[in-house]
Amino acid sequence: MSQANGQQNLKNNGESLENKIKQHEENLRFLTSQANRIDESILDLQVSLGRYHSTHVTGIENGNGALEAEEETIQQILKKENTAAGILCWLKSNTLSWASNAVFTKDVVGVVASLARVASAELSQVLSEHLGLETMLAIVCKTHEGINALEKYDAEGTVNSSRGLHGLGSSIGKRVHGRYVVICLEDLSERDPLDSENLSYLTADGLGLRETLFFALFSRLQIYGTRGEMLGALPCIVDGALSLDGGMIKKCGIFSLGSRKEVEVKFPVTSGESDLPASYIQAEDMARMLKWESSKIAADIIREQQLLDYTNANLTNDV
Repeated sequence: MSQANGQQNLKNNGESLENKIKQHEENLRFLTSQANRIDESILDLQVSLGRYHSTHVTGIENGNGALEAEEETIQQILKKENTAAGILCWLKSNTLSWASNAVFTKDVVGVVASLARVASAELSQVLSEHLGLETMLAIVCKTHEGINALEKYDAEGTVNSSRGLHGLGSSIGKRVHGRYVVICLEDLSERDPLDSENLSYLTADGLGLRETLFFALFSRLQIYGTRGEMLGALPCIVDGALSLDGGMIKKCGIFSLGSRKEVEVKFPVTSGESDLPASYIQAEDMARMLKWESSKIAADIIREQQLLDYTNANLTNDV
């Protein structure tokens, strides 16, 4: 190749890289403007939702408000002080301890019992008894990163008691006894509705707790008013059924008999949720989707910046 051809190729490569740099810079400007627009929209929605909360009292039942009902559930969990759920709730209630653990703060959503609200004490009783204490105390993570942060192991595969949640428990004088259940939202991908309070928690696919956690737990469970109604529907029951007066069918052909037992940890009971206006619910849904969109744009911005840095480095090396 002649010297002239070599110089021309260098010039062409340089111009190509400069064009790529301009394109990446334009993409970054566009993405940044989109991110700013979405952030402003989210802020406006949060202000509107905050105004509604400041002027309305919802979730009242027998003199017990939504916050009191949720606090009661948290206290039930805290009583299980040597469980993973109990330690986790203690950490979340002590903001400094929780905030100092970035992976937990970012990825751990909470404990199953604290993530839903139901409309009656009867429904709380039967759903909580159906799941059982182990599942009610299950820790919910968004991704496998959260699960990996919860527990560490030594070279022999033994749980390292000085790291992860075990280590945090030891630091506050508590110890995780035995096994505990962890649910990973990114592994659950179905869609179905339940509680709306925690829909700001999203998987990478933009799915909330309705479409993931509670679909996995309750999607095929049937609920009847009485045992008689439940037994009358036996031909239609495949994956379990409950009745509000205490009847329980685990799955087709397997019945759970005897008196109902007092459940140690139950879902909070709040009756006012159905009174929320349609505009409020729509605003919540919009805020959830905008937050998901914002997270995707943030990822795009990081990727564009990496491409820009890479192209700039190539241009510098060619000069």
